[in-house]
Amino acid sequence: MDQSHSAAYAAAGVDIEAGYEGVKRIRRHVQRTAIPGVLSDIGGFGGLFAPDVAGMKEPVLVSGTDGVGTKQRIAQLMGRHDTVGIDCVAMCVNDVVCCGAKPLFFMDYIAIGKNDPAKVESLVSGVAEGCVRAGCALIGGETAEHPGVMDEEDYDLAGFTVGLVDRARMLDPLRTRPGDVLLALPSSGLHSNGFSLVRKVFDAEHADLGRVWDELGAPLGDVLLTPTKIYVKPVLAAIDAADVHGVSHITGGGFYENIPRAIPDGLGAKLDRAALPVPPIFSLLRRLGNISERDMYNTFNMGVGMLLTVSRETADAALAALRREGEEPVVAGEIVESAEKVVLL
Repeated sequence: MDQSHSAAYAAAGVDIEAGYEGVKRIRRHVQRTAIPGVLSDIGGFGGLFAPDVAGMKEPVLVSGTDGVGTKQRIAQLMGRHDTVGIDCVAMCVNDVVCCGAKPLFFMDYIAIGKNDPAKVESLVSGVAEGCVRAGCALIGGETAEHPGVMDEEDYDLAGFTVGLVDRARMLDPLRTRPGDVLLALPSSGLHSNGFSLVRKVFDAEHADLGRVWDELGAPLGDVLLTPTKIYVKPVLAAIDAADVHGVSHITGGGFYENIPRAIPDGLGAKLDRAALPVPPIFSLLRRLGNISERDMYNTFNMGVGMLLTVSRETADAALAALRREGEEPVVAGEIVESAEKVVLL
């Protein structure tokens, strides 16, 4: 790599040497995520991982991919890039665990206007932290410089994960029955959804992101950048301890799009709004944006990051397992016979 230099490519706006410097900087962050099964170091053509399938009769790979979305614009405006990587990992692994799968590894992709090794390192440090929280390995990725296509300060961060589950242990929402208990896991805030509306409400391009709103008690920018919570370990613990029928990751589309994905036809989730822990940022958004309650629940997570459907007989065991993992689960309602998938009381 030391011999690789293209004056013509550099004149076109692509700095190959900056890319090499970025790889050197991120190596220590990647090493934090190493788990059994990793067979390769970064810098190769592919990331290698040997999964442990001992004891599994029919191993099934489960994949998920997502990006940070326009939340990354807040990071760019604040010049703080070490948290959105956590969001990127979270949006992928939180989907995979809804099938009952344990994430094995993660890979990221960064498109950037101008390759700034320090910025790339900051972004990947967040990705690595997300992987540590999820218990998976960061085994590779790609950084692509896009001069003339993106502004120099712009970037887009995306990634994907692969998880593993024995087919016999995959969650099957068809086992859901009336009377099943709904357990809500609190979100850390907005997570990484609805930020096009968030940016519009706060006029983010011109807003004072350092302002401490009375409702928030912290600078607005810090609240908006609070990373998406990663639920892999507590959800897997609940699955091990109880009869979990379904898990809904409350992401874009809020309650009305995500909860139905884990409930069979003829049944609905009856939820008690008074039981849900709604962080102040949602009330502030609704007031400033004059947003209807329906739109709030159809856009944001409203304080619920995950919703678990558990048999009534094992609900206490699930609650205990979740609490052992540091969660503060809320009994949010139950499954009922209903033509409506989501019933908010």
